[in-house]
Amino acid sequence: MHSSSPARIGILGGGQLGRMLLQAAANYPVETFVMENDETCPAAHLCHHFTKGDIRNFDDVYRFGKGLHALTIEIENVNVDALAKLEEEGVKIFPMPSVLKTIKNKILQKQYYKSHDIPTAAFTITEAIGDVERQKDFLPAVHKSAEGGYDGKGVVMLRTADDIGKGFDGPAVLEKLVLVHKEIAQMVVINEKGDTALYPPVEMVFNPHLNLLDYQVCPADLEKRVLWRVEAIALAVVRNFKSPGVFAVEMLIDKSGDVFVNETAPRVHNSGHHTIEAHYSSQFDMLWRVMLGFPLGNPSFVLPSIMVNLIGAEGHSGDVQYDGLDEVLKIENAFVHLYGKKQTKPGRKMGHVTIISREKQDLTYKANLIKNTLKVVSGENSE
Repeated sequence: MHSSSPARIGILGGGQLGRMLLQAAANYPVETFVMENDETCPAAHLCHHFTKGDIRNFDDVYRFGKGLHALTIEIENVNVDALAKLEEEGVKIFPMPSVLKTIKNKILQKQYYKSHDIPTAAFTITEAIGDVERQKDFLPAVHKSAEGGYDGKGVVMLRTADDIGKGFDGPAVLEKLVLVHKEIAQMVVINEKGDTALYPPVEMVFNPHLNLLDYQVCPADLEKRVLWRVEAIALAVVRNFKSPGVFAVEMLIDKSGDVFVNETAPRVHNSGHHTIEAHYSSQFDMLWRVMLGFPLGNPSFVLPSIMVNLIGAEGHSGDVQYDGLDEVLKIENAFVHLYGKKQTKPGRKMGHVTIISREKQDLTYKANLIKNTLKVVSGENSE
């Protein structure tokens, strides 16, 4: 794709992932296009061409993609049929529509792991709430809606028969509860030639109330044998997709060091944001290299890091205000990213801060300091 004129590449979705992808695009010969239904979205002002449209609508996606060299996504919830048609007509799609079809649906995703002998928690498929009633012996389990869930939505914990009413009355996966010792995310990059790059895995620490990522540590503290298992499993997941792209493979590790794939995101991901400052080549830089046909970058870390998500505070909805921002900007080894969202609401991802240091103690101290200092609140309109 190295022609004298810049490649025309589109991004479906204009949230923070699109924004950070565009920040990395500034280094490359590329003309950027974004489609989103909100012209004030975080990515809108950073692209060369903005189109207002619905990424789930066949006609909108098809019209947007025609005439582009390539397309990528920043959320799975896109019209895959339009992407498949564009692919037939010669537009390159990263990742390929076949992968999106599998990953978008939790049932198909679990069946994919099973068919490729990739370790994942035992599961059964339920079509209606009555099926869950009949699976009482399978509890405690996690019930995941087949379509449309993200960031803790579309996932419920069913510990006992009393919880069954919370389940989904539609196609879903009932998954045996794994007693989690650590939650790990492994970013894998694969280009059109089949070359791969593995980022060091990160350990994710979750907010137990919101089921959202609180902060993450890179590199994860893993025994050698567990690390090798994590890397081998993540590579198997991605290689079997037979598609170039950037993938985040989320895994659960139990007390005995067994590794289970939880789910895969076929795109740049929250668990790779720290790579912007802490690694030689960020996940966003890497995706441009894949799409433009350039050599893969170096995924190694320059320094260990912790990334803290900035999440809208409870009880605050409305115009956003960042309390404690000045204090956090004074921390010399902290990098603040605000996503440019004008409105905050409880649990909404509004930014992140990455801290880099050789000292683990310094990382955890600063992460806690940032969590306690920087608050995402609303101005006049707090509830």
